Amino acid sequence: MRTRPLKVALLGCGVVGSEVARIMTTHADDLAARIGAPVELAGVAVRRPDKVREGIPAELITTDATALVKRGDIDVIVEVIGGVEPARTLITTAFEHGASVVSANKALLAQDGANLYAAAQEHGQDLYYEAAVAGAIPLIRPLRESLAGDKINRVMGIVNGTTNFILDKMDTSGAGYSEALDEATALGYAEADPTADVEGFDAAAKAAILAGIAFHTRVRLDDVYREGMTEVTAADFASAKQMGCTIKLLAICERAADGESVTARVHPAMIPLSHPLASVREAYNAVFVEADAAGQLMFYGPGAGGAPTASAVLGDLVAVCRNKLNEANGPGESAYTQLPVSPMGDVVTRYHISLDVADKPGVLAQVATVFAEHGVSIDTVRQQGKDGEASLVVVTHRAPDAALSGTVEALRKLDTVRGVASIMRVEGE
Repeated sequence: MRTRPLKVALLGCGVVGSEVARIMTTHADDLAARIGAPVELAGVAVRRPDKVREGIPAELITTDATALVKRGDIDVIVEVIGGVEPARTLITTAFEHGASVVSANKALLAQDGANLYAAAQEHGQDLYYEAAVAGAIPLIRPLRESLAGDKINRVMGIVNGTTNFILDKMDTSGAGYSEALDEATALGYAEADPTADVEGFDAAAKAAILAGIAFHTRVRLDDVYREGMTEVTAADFASAKQMGCTIKLLAICERAADGESVTARVHPAMIPLSHPLASVREAYNAVFVEADAAGQLMFYGPGAGGAPTASAVLGDLVAVCRNKLNEANGPGESAYTQLPVSPMGDVVTRYHISLDVADKPGVLAQVATVFAEHGVSIDTVRQQGKDGEASLVVVTHRAPDAALSGTVEALRKLDTVRGVASIMRVEGE
């Protein structure tokens, strides 16, 4: 075994960063044996240097992250500060000064992954980011290495633990959205400002990363269609149960049937209780992958938290350190297909639409005519009426999203339609 240690610098020492430092210390002998050389924590960049950080010598703490990545004797930078800047500049600077990078930064990778890959290649360094998607679940490496010889057609999953916890509570307890969010916040699953989670921004960044890897094409955050789940109601869950379904916030990345384009989207959807994703409870994540040769695969586990995310970081750290010892590099960007990302209007799926209508003869016929005029075929209809008002629930066959949007717009113009209470896609059938 080489005696000179590989030097590792840590950018950020919050929930994840502190766990990375702890594991590097407590598992030092095992890590050295697995890598073939010892690893040494050589510096930790933080914003608040006065905060007590158990197990980290004070002399390693610095507020000058730029100086740390420019040292020149650092072998690997672990970036867990998040956000686009200064993380982007620090990572590219690290490459320029001979360090490979392990990152958990989904937002930056989704927005500017291509340029980061290019910078890493230019300077002969690695860029690994298993922790950026689905926490502890091994997912990035299986997609870009284990399935590299296969053709992936679809990736669909629950990639945000906060939203899954909220929707699970709404499903199992009958709670409303606000009540379930309050419980998630009290338990530490939701941030004080949960917007990134509940509006789907977090999941959209992860969808962009997954689509890019799965389909060997560049997919940016702006390419991902996004809907949040704040409008999901107890009534939606009641309707889902009548269909033998539940509701999940899903990230869905698909290759078109003709193979000439891809789509990436995040939105709430009804899925059958028989689908493996339907049984994913609490704050867990799961991703369902469909490939030509491998068939259907599911990856399941804790999708967030300090220790689970640190586990993914350390797995990347071991791989990158091994590459350093062997003077080799791991996989870089694979974007050779250069497939276009189709708009949401081209996506074909089923829909569940709930309408508030007047309870009088002819309403159903009017509604059915609108669906027919827009080329959307109706599968089932359920109507309940009382005191001159009624609810009409329509479940369609598969149709393009653009056709559905046109249908809803026309329905809203009918005098007999008081309002469109809910529109939800039906997936996983």
